[in-house]
Amino acid sequence: MDHNEEFITVIDEEGNEQLYEILFTFDSEEFNKSYVLYFPAGADDDENEDVEIHASAYLQSAEGEEGSLQPIETDEEWDMIEEMLNTFLAEEEE
Repeated sequence: MDHNEEFITVIDEEGNEQLYEILFTFDSEEFNKSYVLYFPAGADDDENEDVEIHASAYLQSAEGEEGSLQPIETDEEWDMIEEMLNTFLAEEEE
C-alpha cells in the first residue's frame, strides 16, 4: 500500500473539476486491478466532520500519460475495498 500526499483531479458528470487527496492505493491480484481511495481535498482539516471517501479502479495508460478512474462494478470488489480501508484506518490509529 502506498500512502503519500498526492492529489488527483476528477471531472464530475457536469464537467466540473474537483481536487481530491489520495488516501491510499493498492493492487488486487484477485481482480487484477489497481485501486485508489480518495477524498475531497481539505476535507480532513475539520476533524469533527465525517469525510466521504471515494474508491475507483485505476487503469494505467501508456507511459507518460495519465491513467483513468473506472467505477467499482461488483459487490465482491466493494467488500474487498471496505476490508482494505478498515485495515488501513486501524493501522493509522495505532
